[in-house]
Amino acid sequence: MMIPPQLGVIPLFMLIAELQWVNQLQAVILPGLVSAFGVFFMRQFLIQTLPDELIEAARVDGASTARTFWTIVVPIARPGMAVLGLLTFMTAWNDFFWPIVALSSQNPTVQVALRQLGGGYVHDQSVIMAGTLLGTLPVLLVFSLLGRQIVGGIMRGAVKG
Repeated sequence: MMIPPQLGVIPLFMLIAELQWVNQLQAVILPGLVSAFGVFFMRQFLIQTLPDELIEAARVDGASTARTFWTIVVPIARPGMAVLGLLTFMTAWNDFFWPIVALSSQNPTVQVALRQLGGGYVHDQSVIMAGTLLGTLPVLLVFSLLGRQIVGGIMRGAVKG
């Protein structure tokens, strides 16, 4: 996690070129889905919130591994998954460097297009602000979808008893 992501751009681009995904959106979407931070975050979250006694009680009651996972682990992990989903989306949505490398200028992401709006000799502030508003709306939409889970997780951790 301490290695800058820019060091992995060349091997990642070689992989994307081998898969023939250059100038396609999956080249930007798929590499951002899994990260070392996400694995570490979910591990720490589950260690702190999931007591071993719940898993043992499910085993004693005769629940299968799949049933234990879906009925015990997933509901407890849902707030952490919501936070991780929001952070992953924000990271991928605000990424500027990798979309410039992986996509062409005819198929830009929102942030690259906003930069192109600000380029040139004359800056039309109203167009830039309208583009910024349109770039902010998906983030607000994702937060509104995941916000209840995030706030519920915060409230569950704040109330002891």
